[in-house]
Amino acid sequence: MKPQYYQNNFKLGILGGGQLGRMLIQSGIDLNISFSVLDPDANAPCSQIAEFQTGKLTDYDTVIKFGEKCDLITIEIENVNTKALAALEKQGKKVFPQPAIIELIQDKRIQKQFFKDHSIPTSEFVLTENKEEVMNHRAFLPAVNKLGKEGYDGRGVQMLRNEKDLEKAFDAPGLLEKLIDFDKEIAVIVAKNESGDVVSYPAVEMVFHPEKNLVEYLFSPAQISEEIQKKADVIARNVIDRLGLVGILAVEMFVTKEGDVLVNEVAPRPHNSGHQTIEANETSQYQQHLRAILNQPLGSTRLRSASAMVNLLGEDGFTGEAMYEGMQKALAIEGVHVHLYGKKITKPFRKMGHVTIVDNDMESLRKKANFVKDNLKVKA
Repeated sequence: MKPQYYQNNFKLGILGGGQLGRMLIQSGIDLNISFSVLDPDANAPCSQIAEFQTGKLTDYDTVIKFGEKCDLITIEIENVNTKALAALEKQGKKVFPQPAIIELIQDKRIQKQFFKDHSIPTSEFVLTENKEEVMNHRAFLPAVNKLGKEGYDGRGVQMLRNEKDLEKAFDAPGLLEKLIDFDKEIAVIVAKNESGDVVSYPAVEMVFHPEKNLVEYLFSPAQISEEIQKKADVIARNVIDRLGLVGILAVEMFVTKEGDVLVNEVAPRPHNSGHQTIEANETSQYQQHLRAILNQPLGSTRLRSASAMVNLLGEDGFTGEAMYEGMQKALAIEGVHVHLYGKKITKPFRKMGHVTIVDNDMESLRKKANFVKDNLKVKA
């Protein structure tokens, strides 16, 4: 008989030792879950809080050896060896999200084609093999050029607004997406367990860094109409249903000026757009992911409070041992919750932590979020 997750001989393996894994472990401690983590960086955020092993996530033999010692395997980053995970699955190991789904999502070209093939609303796109093919689609501009694989946190994305920008195109397999004149960028997190139960979180509104294409801060709930909220919720549930994914799925979407909702990208793991759920929702995205992959009852996603989340990014021009300026000012504000990721070295725009602010007065919430953003700095 296989051990239950709360028994001491049960081991949940995580591929990836970053901040998402760290927060997953912090949530799992309450359920008495024992974790084992694999990451190439010996100083990764998870390294001091769980059984930890260094090794390449993309190396077949390394992932096999790691997974064989676990009862269940999950991920906190998509760039992993899916062939090894599929082999572990054949051995009888539980792997969630499923390897075939991770592999599909790893390649933005296949992901985008999946949306089209399953009538999931998304922007118009063209698949390209190299820079020359991108340059042959001048008439498609303005557009976004994305690398098919290994783009992450804004890397692997180029804005091509006019012909002068074509020199920035990637000389590798990728895609061109029509640039959307959107009103808002939102995300809906949805979860599904093996029994087929599904829950979704209210949409959040994301504000991206103007240069680095990563989330700078977000507000929950999104300031959208009930009609748009319903559209987004239906789409997110449809995506997880079509994929057949077990676990948590973040569905990033555009709301157009005309009121359409289009899927941008998905992530099959806890996501930056759900950090605030730790304080602001009845069940955090991290506990929800654990409940889903362990086939437990899914938790309520009810909002406890409106909230904002500010990403703490390394200041431009600073590299070295991290120092946090303005921490006392931030902690003096009612409703502020600071989460540092345990990264010793800061670099420009590196994610070093986040701050969640809870406040049901939206004007007050925005003021507090801007104050934190302007005063809490990560330098060296």
